[in-house]
Amino acid sequence: MPTHVPGPRIAIVGGGIGGLAAAAFLHRVGLRATVYEQAPALGEVGAGLVVAPNAVRLLRRLGAMERLLRRAVPLDWGWEFRRWADGSVLSVEKLSGVCERLYGERTYVIHRADLLDTVRSAVPGDWIRLGARCTSIDERQHGLRLHFADGSQAEADVVIGADGVHSVVRSTVAEPAPPEYSGICAFRTIVPADAAPAFALRPAQTLWLGPGRHFVHYPINGGQAVNVVAFAPAGDYTDESWSATATIEEFHAEFAGWDPRVTDLIDAGGVPGRWALLDRAPLRHWSQGRATLLGDAAHPMFPFFAQGAAQAVEDAAVLARCLAASADDPEQALKRYEAARIERTTRLQQISHGRRDINHLPDGPEQQARDAALAGSDPLAGNGWIYRYDAEKAPLS
Repeated sequence: MPTHVPGPRIAIVGGGIGGLAAAAFLHRVGLRATVYEQAPALGEVGAGLVVAPNAVRLLRRLGAMERLLRRAVPLDWGWEFRRWADGSVLSVEKLSGVCERLYGERTYVIHRADLLDTVRSAVPGDWIRLGARCTSIDERQHGLRLHFADGSQAEADVVIGADGVHSVVRSTVAEPAPPEYSGICAFRTIVPADAAPAFALRPAQTLWLGPGRHFVHYPINGGQAVNVVAFAPAGDYTDESWSATATIEEFHAEFAGWDPRVTDLIDAGGVPGRWALLDRAPLRHWSQGRATLLGDAAHPMFPFFAQGAAQAVEDAAVLARCLAASADDPEQALKRYEAARIERTTRLQQISHGRRDINHLPDGPEQQARDAALAGSDPLAGNGWIYRYDAEKAPLS
């Protein structure tokens, strides 16, 4: 256990993956924090996600690998691109053995709730305040005051906004960046293993590419289920809530005519979730005075590079480093944190955005050129700048 030294009073708004990761890394460097989560219990909506080597190495340093491995599935194959109509394999990348050789860690897939539990295991239980919905923040002479929906207040020397895409903290520390309509919506469902075809239970991340749409699946829950997430034109649908649902018939209609293995997976799932992807331009700054942002509050990104959660964990590790190095000057620490992170996260926001158009090309010459490029690509090595990055060793300004 680290020895906690006198330091700034740190408030973390939001008890999701990013907020709890911030608390875990602050605990690791000997600083104390309080996490304020609006929900009455910790939990993550949504479904699965990829945990790539750049996040895995950080979770290992938190001592959380045993918890991670209880439910995560190590991938043997990734970027298995298939053609929408007949399932022909356009390209596939071997991950087992290669990830370890290149980056020192494997790549895993896991349910969001299981990753949240993994990160929570590295946070002291008495640091977490549930049912605490932050409504506003006031700047005081020597710190910040948080106001909560129940009328209570809290004082802090540093406030970290880890409260997601609709962040309250963001509205107080960064220039307004209203969301734009992306024209894409996502469907998600989880298929029990006993209802899933054998090909979907393989330790592989599979992406089916088709005109205007793509469809992703991989096993989760220790191989006891298959996570399905698919992207399609949104039409006039604009609900961004992860608790919103569609019908199986609506999901099925979007992928009518696709390979039967795709439509069979849709039929085997439960009631699908559905949410609109809204587009948000990268922020030029996300720290002001003694308040800052991390994760989706700072840099929400399309999920097409599977780096949203990983970037929140990286943010947490860098932020803890900066605060530990300048505990007596929080404003300077937050400036260093932003400077160290903003270029990388902005780049990931931009390339994730661009991948939408590449994945959704209509059949024709451009699609054929894309497929030929996929066949000759090596995305694991080509994206080394993502997976090689070590948030605890990266230079700070």
